[in-house]
Amino acid sequence: MNLIETEFPGLIIIEPKVFRDERGFFLESFNRSFFVKNGLPADFVQDNHAYSSGIGVLRGLHLQLPPHAQAKLVWVTRGIVNDVVVDLRKGSPTYLKSFKIELSAKNFRRLFIPKGFAHGYETLTEENEFMYKVDAGYAPESESGIRWDDPDLAIEWKSENPVLSEKDNKLSALSQFESPFKF
Repeated sequence: MNLIETEFPGLIIIEPKVFRDERGFFLESFNRSFFVKNGLPADFVQDNHAYSSGIGVLRGLHLQLPPHAQAKLVWVTRGIVNDVVVDLRKGSPTYLKSFKIELSAKNFRRLFIPKGFAHGYETLTEENEFMYKVDAGYAPESESGIRWDDPDLAIEWKSENPVLSEKDNKLSALSQFESPFKF
Protein backbone atom coordinates (compact mmCIF):
# COMPACT_ATOMS: atom_id res chain seq x y z
CA MET A 1 0.00 0.00 0.00
CA ASN A 2 1.10 3.52 -0.78
CA LEU A 3 0.37 6.23 1.79
CA ILE A 4 -0.04 9.83 0.55
CA GLU A 5 -0.20 12.62 3.12
CA THR A 6 -2.41 15.60 2.36
CA GLU A 7 -2.02 19.19 3.56
CA PHE A 8 -4.66 18.34 6.20
CA PRO A 9 -2.90 16.83 9.23
CA GLY A 10 -3.97 13.21 9.67
CA LEU A 11 -6.04 13.05 6.46
CA ILE A 12 -4.37 10.32 4.40
CA ILE A 13 -4.91 8.92 0.89
CA ILE A 14 -4.11 5.22 0.64
CA GLU A 15 -3.45 3.53 -2.68
CA PRO A 16 -3.53 -0.24 -2.34
CA LYS A 17 -1.27 -2.39 -4.47
CA VAL A 18 -3.50 -3.94 -7.14
CA PHE A 19 -2.47 -7.26 -8.68
CA ARG A 20 -4.09 -7.68 -12.11
CA ASP A 21 -4.16 -10.53 -14.57
CA GLU A 22 -6.47 -11.93 -17.24
CA ARG A 23 -8.93 -13.06 -14.53
CA GLY A 24 -9.33 -9.64 -12.93
CA PHE A 25 -7.59 -8.23 -9.86
CA PHE A 26 -6.70 -8.81 -6.22
CA LEU A 27 -5.90 -6.27 -3.50
CA GLU A 28 -5.86 -5.91 0.25
CA SER A 29 -8.70 -3.53 1.08
CA PHE A 30 -7.44 -3.13 4.66
CA ASN A 31 -4.37 -4.27 6.56
CA ARG A 32 -4.28 -3.58 10.29
CA SER A 33 -0.50 -3.97 10.58
CA PHE A 34 -0.08 -1.31 7.84
CA PHE A 35 -2.22 1.09 9.88
CA VAL A 36 -0.30 0.37 13.09
CA LYS A 37 3.09 0.65 11.35
CA ASN A 38 2.12 4.03 9.87
CA GLY A 39 0.63 5.42 13.07
CA LEU A 40 -2.92 5.67 11.76
CA PRO A 41 -5.02 5.84 14.94
CA ALA A 42 -8.03 3.64 14.31
CA ASP A 43 -9.31 0.39 15.69
CA PHE A 44 -12.20 -0.28 13.32
CA VAL A 45 -15.31 -1.86 14.83
CA GLN A 46 -17.88 -1.64 12.03
CA ASP A 47 -18.07 -1.80 8.23
CA ASN A 48 -20.78 0.05 6.31
CA HIS A 49 -21.94 -0.30 2.70
CA ALA A 50 -24.07 2.33 0.95
CA TYR A 51 -25.68 2.15 -2.49
CA SER A 52 -26.80 5.24 -4.41
CA SER A 53 -28.70 5.16 -7.69
CA GLY A 54 -28.29 8.07 -10.06
CA ILE A 55 -25.92 10.92 -10.72
CA GLY A 56 -26.05 13.78 -8.21
CA VAL A 57 -27.03 11.92 -5.06
CA LEU A 58 -25.40 13.83 -2.19
CA ARG A 59 -24.93 12.43 1.31
CA GLY A 60 -23.58 14.72 4.00
CA LEU A 61 -21.95 16.54 5.56
CA HIS A 62 -22.12 14.05 8.46
CA LEU A 63 -20.21 13.45 11.69
CA GLN A 64 -20.64 12.03 15.15
CA LEU A 65 -19.79 14.11 18.20
CA PRO A 66 -17.73 12.91 21.16
CA PRO A 67 -17.82 10.57 22.98
CA HIS A 68 -18.86 8.63 19.85
CA ALA A 69 -16.75 10.52 17.27
CA GLN A 70 -15.59 8.35 14.38
CA ALA A 71 -12.46 7.99 12.30
CA LYS A 72 -13.30 6.49 8.90
CA LEU A 73 -11.65 4.65 6.06
CA VAL A 74 -13.74 5.23 2.91
CA TRP A 75 -13.64 3.91 -0.67
CA VAL A 76 -15.83 3.11 -3.69
CA THR A 77 -16.41 -0.39 -5.10
CA ARG A 78 -18.74 0.64 -7.95
CA GLY A 79 -19.02 3.98 -9.68
CA ILE A 80 -17.35 7.32 -8.95
CA VAL A 81 -17.92 9.83 -6.15
CA ASN A 82 -16.68 13.29 -5.33
CA ASP A 83 -15.69 12.79 -1.68
CA VAL A 84 -15.52 15.89 0.55
CA VAL A 85 -14.36 16.44 4.12
CA VAL A 86 -14.27 19.57 6.27
CA ASP A 87 -11.76 19.96 9.11
CA LEU A 88 -13.63 20.91 12.29
CA ARG A 89 -10.66 20.60 14.67
CA LYS A 90 -10.10 23.95 16.37
CA GLY A 91 -6.42 24.90 16.20
CA SER A 92 -5.75 22.87 13.04
CA PRO A 93 -3.92 24.73 10.26
CA THR A 94 -6.75 23.59 7.96
CA TYR A 95 -9.63 24.42 10.33
CA LEU A 96 -12.89 24.94 8.38
CA LYS A 97 -11.20 24.17 5.06
CA SER A 98 -12.55 21.47 2.78
CA PHE A 99 -10.70 18.71 0.92
CA LYS A 100 -12.05 16.93 -2.15
CA ILE A 101 -10.97 13.73 -3.83
CA GLU A 102 -12.45 11.55 -6.54
CA LEU A 103 -12.85 8.00 -5.32
CA SER A 104 -13.78 5.31 -7.83
CA ALA A 105 -13.95 1.60 -8.45
CA LYS A 106 -11.20 2.11 -11.04
CA ASN A 107 -8.66 4.10 -8.99
CA PHE A 108 -9.07 1.93 -5.83
CA ARG A 109 -8.08 4.87 -3.61
CA ARG A 110 -9.06 4.95 0.05
CA LEU A 111 -9.28 8.02 2.25
CA PHE A 112 -8.49 7.83 5.96
CA ILE A 113 -10.50 10.51 7.76
CA PRO A 114 -9.51 11.16 11.38
CA LYS A 115 -11.98 12.18 14.08
CA GLY A 116 -13.01 15.81 13.87
CA PHE A 117 -13.97 15.98 10.20
CA ALA A 118 -17.42 16.32 8.65
CA HIS A 119 -17.79 13.99 5.66
CA GLY A 120 -19.96 13.85 2.57
CA TYR A 121 -19.96 12.70 -1.01
CA GLU A 122 -21.85 13.11 -4.25
CA THR A 123 -22.30 10.46 -6.92
CA LEU A 124 -20.90 11.05 -10.39
CA THR A 125 -22.21 7.87 -12.07
CA GLU A 126 -25.57 6.07 -12.27
CA GLU A 127 -24.62 3.11 -10.05
CA ASN A 128 -22.52 3.73 -6.93
CA GLU A 129 -21.43 1.59 -4.00
CA PHE A 130 -19.59 3.26 -1.15
CA MET A 131 -17.79 1.31 1.58
CA TYR A 132 -16.41 2.54 4.86
CA LYS A 133 -14.96 1.36 8.12
CA VAL A 134 -15.53 3.26 11.37
CA ASP A 135 -13.79 3.05 14.73
CA ALA A 136 -16.96 3.75 16.75
CA GLY A 137 -20.45 2.40 16.20
CA TYR A 138 -23.41 4.52 15.19
CA ALA A 139 -24.80 6.50 18.12
CA PRO A 140 -27.95 8.48 17.23
CA GLU A 141 -27.52 10.78 20.24
CA SER A 142 -24.12 11.88 18.86
CA GLU A 143 -25.23 12.35 15.27
CA SER A 144 -24.58 15.78 13.76
CA GLY A 145 -23.94 17.47 10.46
CA ILE A 146 -23.56 20.67 8.50
CA ARG A 147 -25.46 21.75 5.41
CA TRP A 148 -23.80 20.69 2.16
CA ASP A 149 -24.35 24.16 0.66
CA ASP A 150 -23.29 26.27 3.64
CA PRO A 151 -22.03 29.61 2.23
CA ASP A 152 -19.33 29.89 4.91
CA LEU A 153 -17.76 26.66 3.61
CA ALA A 154 -18.26 27.54 -0.09
CA ILE A 155 -17.67 23.94 -1.22
CA GLU A 156 -17.73 23.62 -5.00
CA TRP A 157 -19.90 20.57 -5.62
CA LYS A 158 -20.34 19.21 -9.13
CA SER A 159 -24.15 18.88 -8.84
CA GLU A 160 -26.19 22.07 -8.96
CA ASN A 161 -29.39 20.43 -7.67
CA PRO A 162 -28.34 17.30 -5.80
CA VAL A 163 -30.71 14.60 -4.59
CA LEU A 164 -30.78 14.83 -0.77
CA SER A 165 -32.45 12.92 2.02
CA GLU A 166 -35.01 14.73 4.13
CA LYS A 167 -32.59 14.52 7.05
CA ASP A 168 -29.72 16.08 5.07
CA ASN A 169 -32.04 18.87 3.90
CA LYS A 170 -32.53 19.81 7.56
CA LEU A 171 -28.87 19.92 8.64
CA SER A 172 -27.71 23.07 10.42
CA ALA A 173 -25.55 25.88 9.12
CA LEU A 174 -21.90 26.06 10.15
CA SER A 175 -22.69 29.23 12.13
CA GLN A 176 -24.94 27.11 14.39
CA PHE A 177 -22.30 24.45 14.98
CA GLU A 178 -19.92 24.71 17.94
CA SER A 179 -17.07 22.33 17.31
CA PRO A 180 -16.04 20.15 20.26
CA PHE A 181 -12.95 18.95 18.38
CA LYS A 182 -9.43 20.16 19.22
CA PHE A 183 -6.32 19.66 17.11
